[in-house]
Amino acid sequence: MFRQMFEEKYMRFPEGKCKALTFSYDDGVKADIKLLQIFGKYGLKGTFNLNSKLFDCQCWHDRMDEKTTFETFENCGQEIAMHGARHIFMDKVPLCEAVKEVVDNRAYLEEKFGKIVRGFAYAYGGYNEDIKRMLKDCGVAYARTTHSTYGFEIPTDWLELNPTCHHTEKELLPLADKFFSSSPNDEFKHREPWLFYVWGHSYEFDDNNNWDIIEGLCKRASESKSEIWLATNIEIYDYVQAYNRLVFSLDGERVYNPSAVDVWIELRGKTYKIGAGKTVAFDK
Repeated sequence: MFRQMFEEKYMRFPEGKCKALTFSYDDGVKADIKLLQIFGKYGLKGTFNLNSKLFDCQCWHDRMDEKTTFETFENCGQEIAMHGARHIFMDKVPLCEAVKEVVDNRAYLEEKFGKIVRGFAYAYGGYNEDIKRMLKDCGVAYARTTHSTYGFEIPTDWLELNPTCHHTEKELLPLADKFFSSSPNDEFKHREPWLFYVWGHSYEFDDNNNWDIIEGLCKRASESKSEIWLATNIEIYDYVQAYNRLVFSLDGERVYNPSAVDVWIELRGKTYKIGAGKTVAFDK
């Protein structure tokens, strides 16, 4: 067998895991309270994308008022991200108005929750290249779209972050079956890590009377957590950036990690932990 078949280097998630699962839920509605309880019960992690000028719009999917929103998400253990101040089509307004939509939203969330907020979800899935450039200038790290990939690939364009699927799509359960029963480690080649990214709106579980869908998915994830990294959107983004900053020697036999977080890598069937600020030599 050719030696080069063994020279491919693959990112692995914390503790050497090759699969990650994350969720993204929009709008800050009352059903989020129940969803948070389910996430807490099973130890799941995800991101909740909040508007900042639509509180107490009960006629719009029963949104929470400002006080309840803060009490619900203040110490929820999940990521809080932007969804635009007013939930508008940002690609259908002048760019200066779109800028204000983002800046107002970020400023409110950071002041209210006392955290740095870097994630975003496009309201109505509306964006274009000008919007993406603007988000980068506004300090946004990633922005989720509404376009399903039906795959587990790691994103390459984080300002056009396409999820695996929406939880109402028929592909959800077959994808979950594959994700939980298989692994990149089953492959001889092309052992890239998997990211299962599910998004939606929690009020849809009330509308469709199918909370069992998300509870079943969370239960399966909890039972497989020894093999899966359960993380928020921003945790996954930050980890991938840390991996991408690894510095390799000319012959590829040493690697230096300039980041402040530990990173894992697989080479020749062995997984290595590259400690923060450390240089590691691979076994030959």
